[in-house]
This record gives sequence, C-alpha cells and structure tokens, in this order.
Amino acid sequence: QQQNVFQGRCLRVNLQEFLVLHFPGRIFAMSTNMISRPLRYVPVKVDTVSARLNSKLGKMRMLGKSTRNQRKVFVVSNKADTNGGLKPKPGSTVTEPVVPEMKPLAAELKEAKPSPIQEAAVNRGAVWDAVCYDDPLCGGDIEKVDHLSEWVEGLRMYPNPMEQMTAEHFVDPDDVVLRNVILNVNNPFTGQLFHRAGPRAQIVFEPDEVVAAVVTCGGLCPGLNTVIREVVASLWCNYGVRKIYGVKNGYRGFYSENMIDLNMEVVDGIQHKGGTMLGTSRGGSDINKMVDSIEARGINQLYVIGGDGTQRGAHAIYMEARRRGLKLAVAGIPKTIDNDVSIIDKSFGFDTSVEAAQRAISAAHTEATSTPNGIGLVKLMGRHAGWIAMHSSLAARDVDLCLIPEVEFYLKGKGSIMEHIINRLRTNKHCVIVVAEGAGQKFVSAVNKDTQDCSGAVNRDASGNKILADVGLWLASEIKMHLKEKNVDYTLKYIDPTYMVRAVPANASDNVYCTVLAQSAVHGAMAGLTGFTVGPVNGRHAWIPTTLVTEKSSQVNPAERMWGRLLASTGQPAFHNQPTHEDEIAEESASPPTYSFSPKGTSFKK
Repeated sequence: QQQNVFQGRCLRVNLQEFLVLHFPGRIFAMSTNMISRPLRYVPVKVDTVSARLNSKLGKMRMLGKSTRNQRKVFVVSNKADTNGGLKPKPGSTVTEPVVPEMKPLAAELKEAKPSPIQEAAVNRGAVWDAVCYDDPLCGGDIEKVDHLSEWVEGLRMYPNPMEQMTAEHFVDPDDVVLRNVILNVNNPFTGQLFHRAGPRAQIVFEPDEVVAAVVTCGGLCPGLNTVIREVVASLWCNYGVRKIYGVKNGYRGFYSENMIDLNMEVVDGIQHKGGTMLGTSRGGSDINKMVDSIEARGINQLYVIGGDGTQRGAHAIYMEARRRGLKLAVAGIPKTIDNDVSIIDKSFGFDTSVEAAQRAISAAHTEATSTPNGIGLVKLMGRHAGWIAMHSSLAARDVDLCLIPEVEFYLKGKGSIMEHIINRLRTNKHCVIVVAEGAGQKFVSAVNKDTQDCSGAVNRDASGNKILADVGLWLASEIKMHLKEKNVDYTLKYIDPTYMVRAVPANASDNVYCTVLAQSAVHGAMAGLTGFTVGPVNGRHAWIPTTLVTEKSSQVNPAERMWGRLLASTGQPAFHNQPTHEDEIAEESASPPTYSFSPKGTSFKK
C-alpha cells in the first residue's frame, strides 16, 4: 500500500481498468482485474454524503444532508494519482460540496443512453473520478445487531487482550458481508449486509468480570461437543476467562438442575464423542425462571446452541434481560441436522450427516444389486427440508429416486414414482430409493391416525414440532402392493438410519467449522453484541440478528439448479404434470401386464 494512496484524495480511475456501474442514485467502481489490481478504499469524512450521476452521466452533484453528523465517503482507485483531484486534509470535515466536475462523455454517448457496460466499452479512453458515497456497496442495508451500550449506562471499553496474546487480526467494525453476491449490473443493489464476525480491538468485558454459561437444546447433531469445547477454549485461552458454567439438559437446567464448571481439563477430548456432554431436552423454556437464575448467578454471557425453536428462546431471554437492564450478552450458535437454518450457508454437522447417510445408501445399493429386482429403500432425516436426502443422493450416485418434502409426487399414472420404479427394474434390474422423513405426509397422514389425537388435532412434540407418520414404512407397503398387482417378483430391503446419522462425532470439515462458529460467538459477546446468531454467509462468517434466522426455514428450491442436478443424476421424473383422476381410473381398469424372469434371471420380460 503506497503512502500517497492514503492522502484522502479523489483518485482518478481509467475505464480500461474498471467497470463503472451506474446504479440509480449511486456510483460503484469494480476492478476488472481484482487479483493484480485490487481496489483500495480511502475514507474521507464529510457532512454531505449522497451523490449521483445525472441522466447524461455528465457530472456529479451532491444531494441532501446526512442523518448523522459524519458519514464516510469511499474513494476508489487501483493506483496513486499525482495530478490533482479531490484533496481534503486527512480526517477533515467539510460542509460544502467539493466533488469536481467529471470529464464529459462523447456527445453521441449522451444521446444513445447505452447500458453502463456498453458505456465503459465505447468510452475506453475516458478518465473518471469515481467516488462511492454513503452506504456500503452503494445501497445495501446493514442488518443492525444490538449492543449492550444501548441500555447499560456507563459501559466501559477495554483493549482486547488478544493483542498481546496472539497476532490475531482485528476486524474493522465497518466490514460487512453481502447476503447476495450475484448482481445484475442494470439493477441497483439493495440487498442485505451483515456485520463481519471476528475479534474487535475494543471489548466491553474485563476477563475477571465474565461469568459465562453454555447450554445445548433440541435434538442431537454431530459437532455439539466440538462447539462446547471451542467456546470454552476461546474464552479460556483468548480472553483469560475462568468462570464458565455448563447448563445441564437444556433450558430447564437453568432452574431444575445444578450447573457444572467447565474448564480446559473438563472439555479435553469431548470432540471425539457424539452427542453433547451437557445433555439436552426439548421445551421447558420458562423465560422468567431462566432469567431469574441467570441474574442470581451473575451470568453475563450466554451461549445458546440449538435450532430455530431454541434460538427463539434465546431471543426471549435477551429481550427479558434487556427489559431488566442486565448486562447480558446472548449469542446463538445455530444447530439443526436438517440444515434448514435461514440465511447461513449451512449448519454444522450437515457434512457429517451426509457422510454417515452414504453408508446406509451403500448398504441399500449392495442389497438391491445382490438379488434380481432388488429394491433398496432408505429413509433419512428431513422434517420440512430435503437437504440431507438431496445431497446424499447426489454424493452416492447410486440413487434412482429421491423424494423430499418440498416436491410433491404422485404414486400412479404417467410420470409417477411407481412407473419410474418399474422402468428402473426393467432396465437396471434394481432400484435404490431415498426418502426424507417429511416427504409424502399428505398420503401417510390419510392412512395413519397416530399423528392426531382423539379430537383430530395434530400431535406435537415438546418443541412444538408436528409428529410425523413413518413415510418409509408406508412407501415400502405401497411399493409391495403395486408390484404385486403388476405380477412383478421383487425383493425389498428397508433401511432406517434416521438417528444413526446424527449421533456420530463430527468429521474433520465440521470440526473446523464448529471451531470458527464458537470463536465468532465469543468475539461478538466480548465486544458487547447481544441477540445475535453466528454463521457463514457466502463463505464469510457474520453476526446476524436472531430474529432474521428464526423468521423462516431454509428449504430446497425445486426451481434452482441443485435440484436439477439431482434430476439429471437419478433420471427420475420432475412430477410436474400430475395425471388426472380419469387417467388413474383408466390405468386401474386396464388389465395388468404379467412380468417374469428369464431362466438366467438377467432379463425383464413382459
């Protein structure tokens, strides 16, 4: 970084080296060679912040006043400029517009009004003073994470002890992470931005005053013990915290059980074991009782590991603590075996569960290929989202049919699953089927009344989740009846590894992921943030308001390319054109064909 790059100048940019995108009300310059000529952002403080190009792209003008006393202007360039330009003193504040006139474009370009990329291509020789004003990336909305200073009076700031302990790079508070990284240059960017996670140079807790607590809730997931260990390790080693409690058996452990002391010796080696050393449970979230216990024990940092229901409980704890004026940082670490947490790229344990599901699919494939007309049926987890089933099927490459909750299917008729199964038996002599537990529930519930109570209401577990009927057993029964009607000899093996895939220890990838999640949560809490959840967004870890994570679940979108990739891999129908009732009647009334094997048992004859 050259010294003169940071002089607070408006540095000129050549259009041969940058694409200058003209968004309505904003200007943004993007380097066309990001590796060899990275962008440099030079902060300059000004009062008047909003700037835009006029319709002819002739000059830049200033519009409006800032809602705050000082905002940042980012000057964009890929090299130093020694021929003048905007030159306020470094760190100075100006009250009058000082943006220079821009170089006029060619007259014909003004009249033609081409697209921004065409303008850049036509006017290659132009020199442009490009300035990006006000909000990051010219229009994105930063999702605010609450800070303890908003209600704790006299909150003091302390230097981060990691500055002396490690060579850790402190994250700039102005760094943000984009939720959407695919943009159309003809449209303005108005997407979400999240604060980048990581250690801050200033923290609001002294190590001696910290009393932290860790709790795990909900179902099991690979990596829970790793997260517990790394929360303790980050507090202990990075910040010198010595008072860390483990809450036993979920939320109810706050007021019904004694907490245990956690230190590096207690958590040593737990990452090699499945489950959670703290125990877990569903329900039991009496907010007032929990906050009473937190206040009585002097806990000022709470790390909550759990799914969407657990994170809603964490948000309720945060809101009650705020109402009481407590200095309590609540950090959520999202956990779900179904990978249905919104916004973040994926949840921890997902890679491990997909890997474990491979063994069940491999066993089903072995069974199916070891007998004439063998069928291997595997049921995997996925209550409302079919991520595990889809990714496991793609990874295995042995699956002929994958059924998930997001895609409705039909049993009989043209393009149905029964037609596809028979075609696979005819051509491949075997068929492997993967079904997510939440798929086809409208069929299963109609014949299985265990999901309802005597009044007809839906039965739910302690977390409020709907109790699902066993779609695997139902599908196996339907396949048997259909093949029997069609006089097809078969052998069907049903494998249910539902709880096996979540009770295993985390693999190497998930262990690393859990480490970063835990440390990001600790960094945020030590910096005074609260009511937030951590997770990767487009590969960069961010702090996300808990309410955004719990708004809705992440589900497979059948219109996106990943599902299309699965259809290409399995060869299964897309189930777009469901047959009419008349088609089903015609099929049922038709005389069923008779199928038999050749003497060698290698062909499928009609």
